[in-house]
Amino acid sequence: MNGGMKTGYISFVRENAPFLATGALLSFMSCLGQTFFISIFGGEIRESFNLSNGDWGLLYMVGTMASAAVMVFAGGLADIFRVRTLGIFVVAGLALASLAMAFNATLAGLVFVIFALRFLGQGMATHVSAVAMARWFIATRGRALAVAGLGFMIGEATLPLTMVWMKSHVEWRTLWIGFAVFCVAMCPVIYHLLKLERTPQSTAQSNATLGMMGRHWTRREALTHPLFWLLVPAIVCFSGFGTVFWFHQAHFAEIKGWSHLALVAVFPLGTATLALSTIFFGWAIDRFGVIRLLPIYIIPYIIAFVLHWYAPTLAWTALAVILMGMSGGGHGTLLNACWAEFYGTQFIGSIKSAATALMVLGSAIGPGLSGWLIDIGVELEIQMLAYAVCFAVSAVCLWLAARMAQRLSVLA
Repeated sequence: MNGGMKTGYISFVRENAPFLATGALLSFMSCLGQTFFISIFGGEIRESFNLSNGDWGLLYMVGTMASAAVMVFAGGLADIFRVRTLGIFVVAGLALASLAMAFNATLAGLVFVIFALRFLGQGMATHVSAVAMARWFIATRGRALAVAGLGFMIGEATLPLTMVWMKSHVEWRTLWIGFAVFCVAMCPVIYHLLKLERTPQSTAQSNATLGMMGRHWTRREALTHPLFWLLVPAIVCFSGFGTVFWFHQAHFAEIKGWSHLALVAVFPLGTATLALSTIFFGWAIDRFGVIRLLPIYIIPYIIAFVLHWYAPTLAWTALAVILMGMSGGGHGTLLNACWAEFYGTQFIGSIKSAATALMVLGSAIGPGLSGWLIDIGVELEIQMLAYAVCFAVSAVCLWLAARMAQRLSVLA
């Protein structure tokens, strides 16, 4: 990172600390509903409810798909309520969902718990954080999204090892009570950080960013235009097939002939690359704009999954994980910046909620589909090659989307 870029980030963070801290905190809190976090307790959950791997995967898919359906309608609340209000509601809901995980004793209840964690964590907490950054910041939107995204990355880097260690000392249900207490403690923090926050409507009026053709697009207009659907393959494939690698990591290590611990040991390389990539893309969006960067960010993912298929040694998979981190930084910042730049900020919450629902849906379909394919004899390595082809198709769609957005942007 060059000196000017580093200095610019530091001064930017210092000047906007309360708002950026809120975005990062919500991003971190979203970890409670992310696959990488819930799967830490997968073994204990299966044992407690006498579930097979297939049963657990099916139950997880049902809860996640339900959360995707509700996201379509709930995401628009970000256009109406302050983050101070909606964010506290989401975090308080996560506290209740965590308590439900700790005390639930029925299978039907478990489905609801998974739904609540996925909807409030992966769905709403991520959604509210990104919408707030896109609405509050204009010229520095890329950097704001990048800084907020670091909250999730900190969780992804620290929570798995921490939770595995804590499980050896504390009963797993007791840990979920602790998560609930933590959520409750964060509610007044969010309120304090955003004491001066204005309503979304007043923010949209004073910090308005017009979209393509010089106007604000409604969700109906966005969803009936082909540009949105050219972005969909990247949204669904990235969350769906990217999740497959993490969800089946133990099986992947087994078929490659490596220990699971050896495979997990290379993951911090991807996390470090993801952090650097996020910071870089945040700066690059503000410098070069979304349209120039959109067609290229997913290319490392194509190469990564080809390497996962090939990978005769762990070093090749380590390189693939690094490439996944490179693309991840672009995906987390570029697509979130797209909604404001392409469609304006007035209805960004409702538009992005449709994209978030598709992202959640992809994360439900990916593990379920890949598990079914493994069961019928399509080995995971071959699947990786097929997923690389899907990412290549997504890259073409992103290129077409960038060209279309460029044409529409000059029609203002």
